Formats: sequence, C-alpha cells, structure tokens
Amino acid sequence: MTAPTSAKIRVLIAKPGLDGHDRGAKVVARALRDGGCEVIYTGIRQTPEMIAEAALQEDVDVVGLSILSGAHLELFPRIVDEMKKRGLTDVLLFCGGIIPEEDTKALEGLGFAAIFRPGTNTQDIVKFVYEHVKK
Repeated sequence: MTAPTSAKIRVLIAKPGLDGHDRGAKVVARALRDGGCEVIYTGIRQTPEMIAEAALQEDVDVVGLSILSGAHLELFPRIVDEMKKRGLTDVLLFCGGIIPEEDTKALEGLGFAAIFRPGTNTQDIVKFVYEHVKK
C-alpha cells in the first residue's frame, strides 16, 4: 500500500470574450503544469457562463483569466457573478494580459488576487499560485 499523496492544485486557464490570440494563456498553462499543477485550459472565445461552469465541473482551486481585447472591466465582473451563482466563492482568481494599471483597483475589488502583465516571469505566477491556494 502506498502512502497518500497530496492532491495537485487544479487551475483553470480561460480566455473570455472574442480574443483569438492565446499564446500567453498557453505559456502560463504550461508553466503551471510543469510546476506540478493540474491545468485545464478552456480554449478561446469563452463566455462568462462557460468559464464559471467549467470551474464548477472541474472543481478547480484557481481560475486564471487571460485577456488582450480590453474588455476585462465588462467581462470579468460577469465571470465573478457567474462563479458566485454557482457557489464558487473560495476559488483563487488571477488575471493577466493587456490590463492598464489604472484598472488594478477595480479588479482587486472584484476579488482578483493578482494581475500579471506582459513580461511577467512565469515562475512568479507558479509561485503565486502555490503561496495563495488554501489546501
């Protein structure tokens, strides 16, 4: 009989809205996977409902959103609302992409624990996830 192992951190990486460019999201997903997380990548053009439902169905610990379109202040509140409707209030949220500094307070107010902008070292994202997930 083997000793029980601790469960891997489950992370959902999602691309809300009409963004068609997902290289950054894939780089982050790979870094988290290489860092020992179990990663679910939803693909591009996801609605807030689709993202929240995937988070629920996959029983994730973390949701990371990647956006380049500038629609974060429209889409992210809707995603948070959809997650709350499904009882997902203890899921760690982070986001990244092209997000102006002046939008930081609004996103933090929604519950995003971190905002990663272009040039962020992927190991910093992995470290953030491990330091903030309550397991």
